[in-house]
Amino acid sequence: MSVIIAGTVAIDHVKTPQATEQDLLGGSAAYAALAASVFHQPVSLVGIIGQDFPTRHLSMLEAHGISLEGVERSEGESFTWTGEYFDDMNSRATHKVALNVLEDWQPQVKGTAAQAEMVVLANMSPDNQLQTLEQCGQRRFVAADTMDLWIEIANERLHDVLKQIDLLVINDGEAKEFAGTTNLVEAGRRLREKGPRFVIVKRGEHGSYLFGAEEEAFFTCPAYPLPAVFDPTGAGDSFLGGLVGWLAARGCVNPQFDDLRLAMVHGSVVASYTCEAFSTQKLETVRAADVADRVEELRRYSQF
Repeated sequence: MSVIIAGTVAIDHVKTPQATEQDLLGGSAAYAALAASVFHQPVSLVGIIGQDFPTRHLSMLEAHGISLEGVERSEGESFTWTGEYFDDMNSRATHKVALNVLEDWQPQVKGTAAQAEMVVLANMSPDNQLQTLEQCGQRRFVAADTMDLWIEIANERLHDVLKQIDLLVINDGEAKEFAGTTNLVEAGRRLREKGPRFVIVKRGEHGSYLFGAEEEAFFTCPAYPLPAVFDPTGAGDSFLGGLVGWLAARGCVNPQFDDLRLAMVHGSVVASYTCEAFSTQKLETVRAADVADRVEELRRYSQF
């Protein structure tokens, strides 16, 4: 089973109420790839970095079975995000975004990655997502994430993406904006009608919703309850990566509604680890057996 994850690979500078740290690993594809590798290896990562990118991050990714053949090295400076979280950890401020090498980037899918059966289009421009898809001729399952920026400035191209994917993953505020409704359930159903077989709406600490083809095909997945959140950066990307990695580990290239229900639970648990430390520092230590233990805890918590 082959998996490719395309998107941003970044340097993050993050401040939380507890601490501040510089030169962290960031980017949608980096989080998603590492999360997927908890269940399935190898994972092919597609992105771009600059000459200033810390080599320790690359070594860590490779040590987790992530192929960097598709990560382009540029003489420019890496994509960088600087942000701050406040006391409730649900609100944050972006202090600086430096696109740098991302400005003119066009994804290059190299070698065996082009034959990947499972494709994850992590958060990046719809143009980059479509460019990636054009190079993946053997794809059987495609999942994509997006954000409010692309809804606002690249809406038409984003609609083109939706027509070519199986699963859209989007957060609650963006789902309402994209669907043009204040009702989250209606938003999920409207988005599914735009093309994807399935839609998952992320709700942060409140879990996530899954929408299938039939009106009754609906599932609500709880979030794993953490006593404290240290840094939620990348949790949504980890959720998506963990979900796809779990499916890949089971050879599930044509997942049905019930497959995605179980995959969501595993993705949710993987995301919980991301929130327990800066960047990927906790996620780097997680193994499938750890996730299985938390899944059983979550099962007990949510049974009635």
